[in-house]
Amino acid sequence: MLKDESGKTENCLDFRHSHVAVLLNEVLYWISPDQGKSYIDCTLGMSGMAEMLLQESAPSGRLLGIDRDAEAIAQAHQVLAPYHERVELRHGNFTSLKAIAEEAGFTHVDGIVFDLGVSSPQLSQAERGFSFMKDGPLDMRMDQSTGPTAAEFLLHISEKALERILREYGEERFAKRIARAIVEERQEPITTTSRLSEIIRRAIPIPARRGRLHYATRTFQALRIAVNGELDGLADVLRDASSLLGPGGRLCVIAFHSLEDRIVKHTFRELSAKPSPLLSLLTKKPLTPTREEQRRNPRSRSAKLRVAERVTGERSG
Repeated sequence: MLKDESGKTENCLDFRHSHVAVLLNEVLYWISPDQGKSYIDCTLGMSGMAEMLLQESAPSGRLLGIDRDAEAIAQAHQVLAPYHERVELRHGNFTSLKAIAEEAGFTHVDGIVFDLGVSSPQLSQAERGFSFMKDGPLDMRMDQSTGPTAAEFLLHISEKALERILREYGEERFAKRIARAIVEERQEPITTTSRLSEIIRRAIPIPARRGRLHYATRTFQALRIAVNGELDGLADVLRDASSLLGPGGRLCVIAFHSLEDRIVKHTFRELSAKPSPLLSLLTKKPLTPTREEQRRNPRSRSAKLRVAERVTGERSG
């Protein structure tokens, strides 16, 4: 790979690769995978990042892959089959990272990666209920084996609590109007993405429906975050991840939402604070995708990558 001091890389990887992850070149630059080292991908998704970590650390690098989506794990078994002797796959929530890693024998690792948020396959499958662009059941669960669906969530939440979620997680300026409309309409349960989208459309003033951002985007985002508890325990798991790194090991976190990125920023700052820092910050400001990557993959536009390195043993205090 061709590298520069900012961490950006030239387009030296083949972007026609079938499982290209967001900010892939940048993560590979900072992780610098090598033979004999061990890595954890906490959000496997389409396995693009995991596959490249394994390729770059051949012939003896090891990887633990985790995802809460059973479909992602099933696909990973196929995509990563050529590396089966060097891979451990686990279906689970990354909030259980420490227990999963210790059980699998991945402690004092050389690199850990988080790619937060929803994956492209989840968005593209109507039956998963993440997208207002496709009519399907209002599910939105990343792990379909547990927890209430978005439809069940909307059936019982109070109007006030729903308004808060839409305002905080979606930064939706019409949160009050949308929350009221949903509560009024749910006498007949809201079970499809198209019906929810239509309720949102009617709740928003006509001029506001014509903006660059689709009128349902913020509400769907907020519900997805709430249903999956995406912000719950994020700071704690970043602390756990830091404790699993060996000296010089690096932690890469890609966030797509300002709330996620804020948690990452503050947690990294806490863990790098004197007098006994556990981490050293390698990116003073988050790295963002190149224009070329944004053109090839519009989903990458809001991505922000922060990187830190393990510098000490156990933290005192």
